[in-house]
Amino acid sequence: MPRLYKFTFNICSTIKHCDQTNFVLNQHIEKTFEYFHNSEIITCIDHFQEKGYSQYHIYSYPYKWKVYNNITNDFRGGLFTSVTEVSLYDERPFEDEFLLRIAQSFPLMKELTIRNLKAQNNKQIAKSNNDNQMLSIIEYPNLTRLDLTNTHHDYVELFLFDRKMALPNHLHLRVDYQSLEKVTYNFTKYTRPNNCAKLAALYFYPVDQIDEHTKKYFPHTCIRCTADFVLRK
Repeated sequence: MPRLYKFTFNICSTIKHCDQTNFVLNQHIEKTFEYFHNSEIITCIDHFQEKGYSQYHIYSYPYKWKVYNNITNDFRGGLFTSVTEVSLYDERPFEDEFLLRIAQSFPLMKELTIRNLKAQNNKQIAKSNNDNQMLSIIEYPNLTRLDLTNTHHDYVELFLFDRKMALPNHLHLRVDYQSLEKVTYNFTKYTRPNNCAKLAALYFYPVDQIDEHTKKYFPHTCIRCTADFVLRK
């Protein structure tokens, strides 16, 4: 294609480890695109040992799509002003610095899904630090829908109760009931300030077992079944 001036693309692929004998390296993929002089190519390779597969994501930058899925701790950063829907996944914990980087890279993000079953390593260090003014505020100013199901309760606690997490009003949150019960100490924790009052709707299962303690804890929040939570396209 001698007349091709610029190539814009977004390629995602997964390969099971049982099908691999040699893992593809970043430099192998980058060499494939070495003649695309007018395009910046970003290559992301992640190996998930517990799940037994590798994920390959290659795209041209600046990124032109509205969705960016399965971001891991190896995310290189950058500015993605076209993206409104983001999902995070890793077999290693997400620390606060990573979530800050995500907030800065996706300033117009409206929908966020986090899948991570690993507890945060730096949580206790942060709790023991009395000078919270030194911690950067993590802001998600345009976030409307947050999905924390199948996620360690550390992240539920971070988004609801950590003073450095700034969320907008009218947020829709989907979460596992057991995680919510744990981080609120069975709906008896009334630490202020927190983000609970900013929730427009709360989605979990089963809603028919909600008691008065739950309703009292979220008096102005609409409580609905998790199946009603749908990410808007």
